[in-house]
Amino acid sequence: MKTINQLKPVEVFTQFNDILKIPRPSKKEEKIVLFLIDFAKKHKLAAKKDSAGNVLITKLATKGYEKKQTVVLQSHMDMVCEKNSNSKHDFDKDPINAVIEGEWITAKGTTLGADDGIGIAAQLALLASKTIKHGKIECLFTSDEETGLTGAFALKPGFFTGKTLLNLDSEDEGELFIGCAGGRDSVATLKFENKKTPGKQVALKMSVSGLTGGHSGDDIHKGYANSVKIVTRFLWQINESYGIRLSSFDGGNLRNAIAREASSVFLVTSELPKKIIGDFDIFSAAIKNEYAITEPNMALTIELCEKPQYVIDRKSQFKLLNALYACPHGVIAWSQEMPGLVETSTNLASIKFISKNKIEVTTSQRSSIESAKIDIVSMVSSVFLLAGFNVKNSNGYPGWKPNTNSKILNISKTSYNKLFGKYPIVRAIHAGLECGLFLEKYPQLDMISFGPTLRGVHSPSERLHIGTVQKFWDLLLEILKNIPAGK
Repeated sequence: MKTINQLKPVEVFTQFNDILKIPRPSKKEEKIVLFLIDFAKKHKLAAKKDSAGNVLITKLATKGYEKKQTVVLQSHMDMVCEKNSNSKHDFDKDPINAVIEGEWITAKGTTLGADDGIGIAAQLALLASKTIKHGKIECLFTSDEETGLTGAFALKPGFFTGKTLLNLDSEDEGELFIGCAGGRDSVATLKFENKKTPGKQVALKMSVSGLTGGHSGDDIHKGYANSVKIVTRFLWQINESYGIRLSSFDGGNLRNAIAREASSVFLVTSELPKKIIGDFDIFSAAIKNEYAITEPNMALTIELCEKPQYVIDRKSQFKLLNALYACPHGVIAWSQEMPGLVETSTNLASIKFISKNKIEVTTSQRSSIESAKIDIVSMVSSVFLLAGFNVKNSNGYPGWKPNTNSKILNISKTSYNKLFGKYPIVRAIHAGLECGLFLEKYPQLDMISFGPTLRGVHSPSERLHIGTVQKFWDLLLEILKNIPAGK
């Protein structure tokens, strides 16, 4: 059986195999930064780092290609750190346990980090090569893309010089991306009072697991279940029927991932557990039927558990359950310009009891239309404000408006057709890319985004299609070969 560094293209997979060994959670990119700086020194290349942790490695043109325009190749250093609840993986210390499964590379119980580790690998393969012909290239590695686009926000004008940028952070081979949605986060907090657990009550724990999850931009339209919404539905139902006292509710993790797992502990009077378990069986069957196609591995459980010491006060419980039930999740509108493109969406990402008396609900909104983005942010905020929450909205990030007259787009389309005998699909993406922020700092940039095929990103089912990496690599080299002369 082949190992990862034996797969083709060997030069890319060798670098990817090395990247898998380096912990690189968002906001904790120190180890990958050191790796990149050392890599530049090893290959005698100029490198620099800015105050936000962005790294730029420059390689001069090969002989005969000195007159070609400078090209910026860009990827982000950090990875989404999601794992199954039974995984003991420590993202701060442990290498990714990647395995080959047929035509795919995946990881055991965790995210793989091919988003955007495979982009980094392609850059490093180019930087290390002594045979590939190209003009001057500037390889930009940005920090903290996944949790706030921090590196792109902090990027200063003049950090790089090229006016053509290839973003290597897309997930569908055969497609070229020329636009993306903008986004904002809305975080709602609610203070509550702890009340001593009533004496003659018993505790039950409801859990949802085994959901697909995925990227809240790329996968929001695929009909995947949201674990927080499922738990909320049942809690709301039995509270209406019997009255419950809520002790805890934990679900989801990251603002840009669809919540895969959630659980809640609640109390009822001692004569009710049998009735509630019966209701749960009916509820569970109905939910599994609703999501029979998209969530075949869904697991819903309920069981008696140790009685907690405290429950939240009744008014806060009322506010929380109603706000969560009313909070929208999923596609809000489809694009009228590009059929099949989600225009506007919102993700109910997580609920956490962040202290002894405070609950935090994190949501994320996206839209390719600025006014629609503001509208959905306001809609979600209003739900929580009506329920008495405090709401804070992030500054967000801009979208990237498509330019169908782009020179690098035409070069890329022609290159793809020459290699593979057909033209690629050209489209925008609902996920956020750093390109919109780059364009604010560098208004003259001509950009395109492409990559190999990834599936299940931002979840432990993340996987990279091996065969498409060769096509991605071949296209990258062909584009560089066809870059015209100029400054």
